[in-house]
Amino acid sequence: MSIQGIDQITFGAQDLPTCRRFFADWGLTLISEDAQQLVFESLNGCQVVVAHSDKPGLAAGVEPDPTLREVVWCVADATALEAVRQHMKAQPGYLDDGQRIGCTDPNGLAVRVQVTHKRPVQLTAAQTNTWTERKRINQPAPAYDRATPVEVGHVVFFVTDLATTTTFYEQVLGFVVSDRYPGRGSFLRCAPEGGHHDLFLLQPPEPRKGLNHVAFTVRDLHEVIGGGMHMSRQGWKTELGPGRHPISSALFWYFENPAGALVEYYTDEDELTADWQPRDFTPGPTVFAEWAIRGGIDGNTRRQMNAEAPSGRFMTDKPKA
Repeated sequence: MSIQGIDQITFGAQDLPTCRRFFADWGLTLISEDAQQLVFESLNGCQVVVAHSDKPGLAAGVEPDPTLREVVWCVADATALEAVRQHMKAQPGYLDDGQRIGCTDPNGLAVRVQVTHKRPVQLTAAQTNTWTERKRINQPAPAYDRATPVEVGHVVFFVTDLATTTTFYEQVLGFVVSDRYPGRGSFLRCAPEGGHHDLFLLQPPEPRKGLNHVAFTVRDLHEVIGGGMHMSRQGWKTELGPGRHPISSALFWYFENPAGALVEYYTDEDELTADWQPRDFTPGPTVFAEWAIRGGIDGNTRRQMNAEAPSGRFMTDKPKA
């Protein structure tokens, strides 16, 4: 099978006006709206739908709204879709309208697959100068006033049966385990070659179902920072970040999301191949984040939240103590 990534996600929520403002500030483009639904796009056409909880035909949630109701994965063409169809048609909740097939995963989530609607994009990202490679020559690194996410990169769910749900994604959709918290979490990527994870399943000590976060890929670290500071200036609350995940190497910044749980800007995750051997980790604060800023950065002062604002003087201008 050849799942390529996420093509669309659908949230269920009551407060559409707040969600509209949030995702516009997040950097998505609103392409349609009516009284019951907002549809946004990322740069490559990946769609984020926010539907009113009472909208007819909305897939059932695994927890009360606001939350993520549906994930639509994508394949390249009709031949690839047919291959998925053969694996999926025996699953609970199976549906097939000719363009999109779907079922319900063991955690109760609506899972769909379609031929991709995303489009190729050509983007310029920062080049990093290291001791051994000097790729950025006669050019300063970029700075961003805000972020414009490329796509929805991964989703993370709490599950009640990690083993069964992991097996579903491996056997029905062809996902591959990248790394593990044995008995607690599975990092899965869509195919042997790709980014570290497209899906993370997490079974808490007291198992429950629900959304943990949705992650949006951006170009580089500078866009993570610029996007996060813009969200801060607009009054949205940081959950954690910026920071760095040691397991995937990704740089991140998490915000509270009015459409459910958290959203994340991230970049610079590890790229894996079929030669990669999954690792086992024990959960802990330094495994989740090598480093992180609690409360975020104030977008106006450009200092850690609640820190003294800069004076405009050089640090060397301060008198000796």
